[in-house]
Formats: sequence, structure tokens, C-alpha cells
Amino acid sequence: MNTLGAANHYHVLELKFDQVETCGISHDEIKRAYRLALLANHPDKQHEYNLAQAKPARYSVDEVTTAYNTLIDPVRRLQYDKQLKHALREKYNNASKVYADWCGPCKAIGPIYEQLSAQLSRPQQITFAKVDTERLKEVAQTYKVTSLPTFIIFKNRQIVSTVQGADPRRLSEAVNKLAAEASADSSGGFGEAIGSGSGWIGTGLPKGYDDVTDQVDVRGVDILNSDSHLGNARTLFDGSKPSVLVNEKGKKQQSNDSIKKDWVESDTDEQLILFIPFQSTLKVHTLHLTSLPQQEPGPEADDIPMRPKTIQVYTNRAHVLGFEEAEDIQATQSTVLQQHDWNTATGTAKIELRYVKFQNVSSLVLFVQDGDGEGEKVRIDRLRIIGERGEKRELGKLEKISDQAGE
Repeated sequence: MNTLGAANHYHVLELKFDQVETCGISHDEIKRAYRLALLANHPDKQHEYNLAQAKPARYSVDEVTTAYNTLIDPVRRLQYDKQLKHALREKYNNASKVYADWCGPCKAIGPIYEQLSAQLSRPQQITFAKVDTERLKEVAQTYKVTSLPTFIIFKNRQIVSTVQGADPRRLSEAVNKLAAEASADSSGGFGEAIGSGSGWIGTGLPKGYDDVTDQVDVRGVDILNSDSHLGNARTLFDGSKPSVLVNEKGKKQQSNDSIKKDWVESDTDEQLILFIPFQSTLKVHTLHLTSLPQQEPGPEADDIPMRPKTIQVYTNRAHVLGFEEAEDIQATQSTVLQQHDWNTATGTAKIELRYVKFQNVSSLVLFVQDGDGEGEKVRIDRLRIIGERGEKRELGKLEKISDQAGE
């Protein structure tokens, strides 16, 4: 993420940055601007100079000297120009946070913006920037920023949306939409990227890891408390795009009855337990969970399936856990998904695992403890396993791996 924390060197020397993109600024112009800036800001000279010019000192001598040393050196100037352009004139798609250090709401939403940046940044596709208006006041003026924080979303250098205020839901929707469009532009359709597992991917893969869902031993998967009228456990690992997304563009008044039931819903309450054995031991980095509840006209709120919220993950179990057993056993990791975690274009959330605890995994158990809402059922459309392959196991024999000696 780019952060232009220092004062804009061009503004310190009162030079126009736009000239850099056309005819450029000569060394003589930079030297002349440096001398004038020293006169305007040097403590021994500023009183006399400012009386004549009717302008208050704005920068320290150190800032003036740093600006001069950067712009007079062709190599350093080139690097600085790239950084400055990157903030709001990035040639790729860009999300920019305009903020100030004193702004309370800016600090409150900061972690969410950082999380979105970590999840969705893609080299030469989508970048994230932060612009401090106290040090880059011209940005606020140029883009007519009237409240903080303001998030400006650029696509191909054009502003496509603006989010004012600390609104996590609107920010997440705007950034996820940009990420989806950026991936579609680069790969021919977001969610169609093929990993080594040869399946549909609902969100980007972390660098250095693959889709290893093809290592799931589908003959041994098991699920508890699922609605038998809908898909079974194997449905979750289907490599095809969810039917709801396939039909979405072509349907206007299409009801859920006409859509292929390729998803899983809980039955008697919102809880589900899923047992996933693998054909080889894996290093599991991330789980991609897709949930696409569809609201039909006029249903009662309790009839609308929910997305999973609290998920307990257990490793290396020999069989599916019962609900009471899962409640009593310490999970390897517990995750609580928030609304902003879900990609609005594909209905997919990333569950990033504590990688050191998922290094030699022969099976996973997922316990969906509750859903996000007031409904009585939870829905899951797809589950992808992201990580690295390990040694192949003998099929049909699930080894129990324990940290306890003698087990």
C-alpha cells in the first residue's frame, strides 16, 4: 500500500507537478525554486521575505532541503514521481483512502481498509493507496473531498465511485466490485480462474499457493444436519461455477425453483458439521467459503437462509464429530465472519488459517456454529481448499495425527 507521508516535494518548492508529465522541469528551475523556498522558510530570512511576499512560512528547512535533494537527482526524482503518481493516478485500478491523522472515524475504519488491501491487492490489477490531506492538501482540493475519511475508487484512471465516511459495508462493496471487475478484465471473467485444482475460484489465490481441492477424498466426505432435498456434501467441492451465478445475468424474474439445487443448507437449525478427508497430507493456508442466499419475493425472514458466521475448524480427525463432541473439543481455529468479509460479486469469504497449525493435515472438520442473521438455516454453495500438496496417502486409510505422545 502506498503512503505519501512526507510533504509533496513539488509543493514545497512551489513547482507544478503536471509539468513533469509534459515538458519537464529543468535543473535551473529547481535550483531557483530551492533558493526562493529557503528564503520563504528559513528562520533567519522568513520574517523579511514574508513581509514582502505576504505569505507565511509553511515548511521547515529540512523539508525544503529534502525536496531539493530529491528533485535535483534524476534517479531519485524518477522514483519519487512514480510514488506520487501511484497515489491517485495509478494506471491500474486503484482504491485511495483520503484521511487525516487527527480524524477519529479514519482510525476506526483503518483496520478494515488494511484488511481489504491485504486480501485484494493484485500486482498490475488493483492497488491501494493512502493520502494524508494534512500533507497533500491539493488532493482534497482536486478531488473535492469535503469529509473524512473519503474513499475514491478509480478504474482505468476514472473515478467510478466514492464512499464518504466510515461505512464498512459500502467500502467493502465498492472495493470488492472493483476487484471483481479487475480480475474479469485480466482473466476473461472473475471467478473463472483455474487453479491447480481445476475448479471455480470465487476470490483471488494468495501468492505462492494453489487450489488443492482436488485432493479431497470425496468418497469419505460426510455432513451432519443437511437438508436432504438439496445438494449433498460432495456438492460443495464441485468444480463448476455455482448455478446462481451462472443464471444471474440471464434471469429477471426467475425463481429459485428453476435453478439447479447445487448447494447445501442446514435442516433443523443453523448448525452444520462437515468432515473432509484428503488423499494426501496438505499444508492448508486458506479456505474459500461461498454462500449465496437468494431472497425470493415475500418470504418470512426466518425462511431466508443465512451465511455462516462462527466456524470452528478441527484438524486430523478420523471421522466426523458429533455436535456435542464438537462443542466440548478445543478447535484448532475459530473464525467469526463479518459482512465485509464476503465478496459481493461472488458471495465468497476467505478464512485465513494460522498456517503453522495446518502444516500436516490429513483431514478437516468444519463446524458451522451459527449464521449471520435471525434465520433458522445456513447455506453453503462451494468450499475450496487453498494450500500446498504433501505426501500421498494410501486411499481408504485415514491416519490420525496427534501432537500427544503415545496417541
